Amino acid sequence: MASEKNMTPRDVLKLCADRGVKCVDIRFNDLIGTWQHLTVPISQLKEESFENGIAFDGSSFRAWRSIHESDMLAVPDPRTAFIDPFMKEPTLVLICNIVDPITHQDYGRDPRNIARKAEAYMRSTGIADTAFFGPEAEFFVFDDVRFDSGPNFAFYELDSSEAVWNTGRDEKPNLGYKPRHKEGYFPVPPMDQLQDLRTEMCMNLEACGLSVERHHHEVATAGQCEINYRFGELVRAGDQMMVFKYIVKNTARKHNKTVTFMPKPLFGDNGSGMHVHFSIWKKGQNLMAGEKAYAGLSETALHVIGGLLKHAPALVAISNPTTNSYKRLVPGFEAPVNLAYSARNRSACCRIPVGDSRPEAKRVEFRCPDPSSNPYLTFSAMLMAALDGVQNRIDPGQALDKDIYDLPPEEKAHVPNTPGSLEAALENLEKDHEWLLKGDVFTEDLIATWIDYKRKKEVDHIRLRPTPQEFALYFDV
Repeated sequence: MASEKNMTPRDVLKLCADRGVKCVDIRFNDLIGTWQHLTVPISQLKEESFENGIAFDGSSFRAWRSIHESDMLAVPDPRTAFIDPFMKEPTLVLICNIVDPITHQDYGRDPRNIARKAEAYMRSTGIADTAFFGPEAEFFVFDDVRFDSGPNFAFYELDSSEAVWNTGRDEKPNLGYKPRHKEGYFPVPPMDQLQDLRTEMCMNLEACGLSVERHHHEVATAGQCEINYRFGELVRAGDQMMVFKYIVKNTARKHNKTVTFMPKPLFGDNGSGMHVHFSIWKKGQNLMAGEKAYAGLSETALHVIGGLLKHAPALVAISNPTTNSYKRLVPGFEAPVNLAYSARNRSACCRIPVGDSRPEAKRVEFRCPDPSSNPYLTFSAMLMAALDGVQNRIDPGQALDKDIYDLPPEEKAHVPNTPGSLEAALENLEKDHEWLLKGDVFTEDLIATWIDYKRKKEVDHIRLRPTPQEFALYFDV
């Protein structure tokens, strides 16, 4: 991605000529969070394309346009240009904003547009002029995935050559290097079988403009991984996450492996989170840094945390948007379900990293989100909650530095948790979303559409279907 180079349409066309580009891939997010695309020959990309856009039919995407108003325009952002490393023919990728072809107004359900509005609203408040987001999206690499369901059956089956359940498999030969459950964190090869694959992912990410900082195996068996890259401003951070997912998935596909960002694909082992490091700045100064407040935070930072904690029960309907999300957010485990903040406690929703004491490094890590979320919506909602906290001087209370698991019951009862299901999170969002409407960032139409889609297409679909485990529990009653 070329946003740091501030590329113009003319720069993009020169890049295409220099690199012998033959096709241009036009990409955008649907509301739920999937990257969509269409491809045009390079001859169709002109300087005016960056103003006039490229027409497409928007009626087939989830929770978007009706058939009678399906025409839309994808307007490329030249700062997002990069060469796709996977296409056979040289192909340029451009990430787009979606506009109405008649009014040329930004489309209200375009997630990237919501992120742009969130940044504009932040600046309009005078509180801050920049918000940085550094997400850490964990993922699983599998060798085989099978799933299906019908009126009389349902199953899924996952497999990985490094999964502990394969220690007894005849692999001719089975060499035995397979991480045990919850023991996959940081072992060197040969126990870590995915070192070279992750390194190739990192090289591809660097080639596409992301600045990679580190990669490693994660806690779970069966190929759980993490790759960290440098933070970015809100809209760019959303773009980066979509590029990240695309690169990781397609690099794995080249090696006949598959990647999932599903939060909880395995029972009895760690799920995949997307911890988000977050700070707000003004005139080059980090507003999160202070001297007298807890863990070197400023009063503004405490109010940021107050906003995140107050609105977290509703916010997770966006940052943890699947029924599967709440199989990771379960009390009593390492999951960040406690609506509290701490400098060290990783089961708190908000953690204050203390490894780097420099003022410019001071930030809050919001640990609830998972990588199934739409990054543009998640980062925007986080920013809106933080700004509401500052505007209303919301007190986050005392930090929780005790071991939550060892708290006496009467003390633990005073530590609230995140909702236990997507259905409960949606109910909270329905009751508490005025803070999202400020500056017309989110709209009533978008929130109502989100809640309706999630209830009808996801919550009800899961609620109505028997599961294999129910047969194990109840078939002989």
